[in-house]
Amino acid sequence: MAKILICDDEPGLRAVIKRYALFEGYEIAEAENGMEAVEACRNDTFDIIIIDIMMPELDGFSAVKEIRKKSNTPVIMLSARGEEYDKVLGFELGIDDYVVKPFSSKEIMLRVNAILRRTQKSVANFDSEEGHIIFRKEGFEADMTAYKVFIDGVQANMAPKEYDLLFFLIRNKNKAVPRENILTEVWGFDYCGDDRTLDTHMKLLRRSLGPYANFITTLRGLGYRFEG
Repeated sequence: MAKILICDDEPGLRAVIKRYALFEGYEIAEAENGMEAVEACRNDTFDIIIIDIMMPELDGFSAVKEIRKKSNTPVIMLSARGEEYDKVLGFELGIDDYVVKPFSSKEIMLRVNAILRRTQKSVANFDSEEGHIIFRKEGFEADMTAYKVFIDGVQANMAPKEYDLLFFLIRNKNKAVPRENILTEVWGFDYCGDDRTLDTHMKLLRRSLGPYANFITTLRGLGYRFEG
């Protein structure tokens, strides 16, 4: 049974979403503000988080930023505003969907179901063999524990940074990952070089992936997404 965290400072809105979610068989936890949501994620694991932006004590953006330090749990962000800036900021923080109020509970549950189907399918692509975390798709295999990649059964010869870049994208598969996040996580927080370094390594990585180079999609003006 999937577990959902609903975070909103409006008790009525939480109650409506909770009623529909319980009817569909989900387990529910609630939080009244961003601080409570962060604390809940520190003490428990959730399959998806529904969180409002405008809340007392800690807004939704700040809460998601804090949660993302420890967890890649899918997030649906709620907002009374539909400005592009808010949507872009949310997606840059790694949210999975953005819903503008007012909305129907049926719409929210359709979005929840779609995200859970996608993430559960993605998790199924990972195997654990003798302590090794392995991702497989078609003729592509990445052993992220042994730092080995196989293309149609043949081991690829890749540079260390290519492995780091590839495995980071795989761990965030099906998510839009901004260039800045990749540079920070793969090259280090204090990286201050030319971001053309990323373009060069991405070109080399795609060459190494051969027929599976199309697993990495370029998101113009944003970054990249690994199609898992």
